[in-house]
Amino acid sequence: MIGRLKAFFNPEQFQGKHKKKSYFEGWYYKIVDSTEKAAFAIIPGINIDKNGKKQAFIQVLDGKNRRSDYHEFDYNLFAATPGKLQISIQNNHFSDKGLSINLPGIQGDITFKKNIPWPKPFYSPGIMGPFSFVPFMECYHGIVSMDHSLMGTITFNNKNIPFDHGRGYIEKDWGRSFPSAYFWLQSNHFSEPGISIKASVAKIPWLNNFFTRFICRILIKDKLIQFTTYNKSVLKKSFANEEVVELIMQNKKYRISITA
Repeated sequence: MIGRLKAFFNPEQFQGKHKKKSYFEGWYYKIVDSTEKAAFAIIPGINIDKNGKKQAFIQVLDGKNRRSDYHEFDYNLFAATPGKLQISIQNNHFSDKGLSINLPGIQGDITFKKNIPWPKPFYSPGIMGPFSFVPFMECYHGIVSMDHSLMGTITFNNKNIPFDHGRGYIEKDWGRSFPSAYFWLQSNHFSEPGISIKASVAKIPWLNNFFTRFICRILIKDKLIQFTTYNKSVLKKSFANEEVVELIMQNKKYRISITA
């Protein structure tokens, strides 16, 4: 019980130890080299279907070539250390301090430095705020690090790519399923360092109906600015077609307009 409570207040840790069916959990590790010519997202996780069949997986997204590779593993090869973010799938290891990956076509070790974690006061254990305490949400979300520097090398398709002085980002999701519709954007590459933004809008089931939940967090020089459903911010615009996404959010102090 104490272990489960500690995990609840530390969303980055493995949450699914006692789950038997209809459950997923995944960690999203984004790494971009200093030249911004190489961008990968590496997503280790687990999935349990409605019949209780379990699997572990690692998905590799190659952002520049717009390619996704999915590597499936026996669930018994997944291991999570209680009390911290430290997971392994066979010869692949992930934590808040770095990652070591050994997959067909991609291998290497990356160390993270100067992580900027999300604040976790007792009344708001993570980015979801009070929604963290709602037991029937279909999907929960956590930010592990808004921004950090990288050191190390990845060998991708037999080519060595140095990631020294690159930028990284880590978040995670867990629950029954992803929302049926959502926008999601994240970047920590701007004209000057120390800026990171994450924004999402999603259709959330709620008591036989649904509502639109939005979260936007901006890190600017160690200051966090928030636009969320639960802090009285307003979603003024939410639009997308095949070419563009446009979001406008506003609260009493700030207004943000995003075009991607």
